[in-house]
Amino acid sequence: MDRIGHHIDGAATAGSGREADVFNPATGEVQATVALASKAEVDRAVEIAAAAQPAWAATNPQRRARVLMRFVDLLNRDMDKLAEALSREHGKTLPDAAGDVQRGLEVVEFCIGAPHHLKGEFTDSAGPGIDMYSMRQPLGVTCGITPFNFPAMIPMWMFAPAVACGNAFILKPSERDPSVPMMLAALMEEAGLPKGILQVVNGDKEAVDALLDNPTVQSVGFVGSTPIAAYIYERAAATGKRAQCFGGAKNHMIVMPDADMDQAADALVGAGYGAAGERCMAISVAVPVGDETADRLIAKLAPRVEALKVGPYSSGDDVDFGPVVTKAAKENILALIQSGKDAGAEAVVDGSRMSVQGYEDGFFVGPVLFDRVTPDMDIYRKEIFGPVLSTVRAQSYEEALALATDHEYGNGTAIFTRDGDAARDFAKRVDVGMVGVNVPIPVPLAYHTFGGWKKSMFGDLNQHGPDAFRFYTRTKTVTARWPSGIKEGGEFSIPVME
Repeated sequence: MDRIGHHIDGAATAGSGREADVFNPATGEVQATVALASKAEVDRAVEIAAAAQPAWAATNPQRRARVLMRFVDLLNRDMDKLAEALSREHGKTLPDAAGDVQRGLEVVEFCIGAPHHLKGEFTDSAGPGIDMYSMRQPLGVTCGITPFNFPAMIPMWMFAPAVACGNAFILKPSERDPSVPMMLAALMEEAGLPKGILQVVNGDKEAVDALLDNPTVQSVGFVGSTPIAAYIYERAAATGKRAQCFGGAKNHMIVMPDADMDQAADALVGAGYGAAGERCMAISVAVPVGDETADRLIAKLAPRVEALKVGPYSSGDDVDFGPVVTKAAKENILALIQSGKDAGAEAVVDGSRMSVQGYEDGFFVGPVLFDRVTPDMDIYRKEIFGPVLSTVRAQSYEEALALATDHEYGNGTAIFTRDGDAARDFAKRVDVGMVGVNVPIPVPLAYHTFGGWKKSMFGDLNQHGPDAFRFYTRTKTVTARWPSGIKEGGEFSIPVME
């Protein structure tokens, strides 16, 4: 059985104490153990990072970018190996796992432009003989705490801009699927990153708290559930750290009467059930406007949902989604599904208790489609993070808009319509951070920023895009005066422009 430790000071390092099991979600079997770092191990990683960071910060930004160029080549070289390792521990299909790596790779490509993004501003002759300019300087040692559902993409969303800006970075990935983050750190060093600049410390709450409390760590990024996002944000703020913490979601897709129902149904199936619904940008609520629209949509959805193929990633390219990540996740999803039935929601399709032949002990949950869900039900209020799509019937556009706007989460939303005026109004008025117009999963490309609103995000700056370079740097402004000739006497009043 594999024993996964940490990646510290340029090498795989065994843990010194506690361990956790790493499961194969398709079989339910333990396939490895992962070390859970102590405070002392975390502090050692931070100390090594702090020693390595000044030389890296002094490296020309273009040379730092060249490391990322080589890293992109290595990601493409090892794409199949990374995808297979990701699928084995997470459970998602191989094409979905490769997409996980690819979306992270695209952020790395954007960060190759660091020499441009790090340019400051300059004002000539701000006053008599005075010039003013600003520079973006790295924070120092930074860290990221990343979730199980995107073990390649989200770490790269964080460490790529951090190291491009000249910082050192400590990655604390999910202990449920730790192999790919370890592989990424090794690839970064193969690409030329100095030892100590990117380190992986596996662990649980003890490791997280050690990072949050260490005074050398200057910033923390987090993606996960809202309660933990709020906890990390509050604790980071209390210790003076910069923080961007992303929480849960309940993403609505509004379906207008004029929408192409086949297009809308296909979009909902992919966005609702892909990756077994374990995506913070999954569409988990369909909101058809009008009963006639709802009836047409359900008629299109039901056969598509019933036809979905669920199985392990190794069963072939026609598998639509695999198991959820743990037995506890499965039990939580099943409990929420039962609560929906008990509350009176109509289970149009109920594959929740399905079993995959030969994988009876796997963490599989089949697709579920609910109709006539109401906003007071737990399956509407809570993030299920499973293959469950709830349909809430709205009687008007304004009611549909209010559902997305009034929900406590504000990560993503979408509208399907042929009416440009309705789409434009929705995009402008909805109180949600990312909006799709006839696009079901509106994840921005790498050169725009990713971030939700309300209880989906705690902090001021989004992930990737231009915001990443703002988050991982501090602005220093210099006012310089080079007098011409010899000046006599001091000036005792505040200088002003003449």
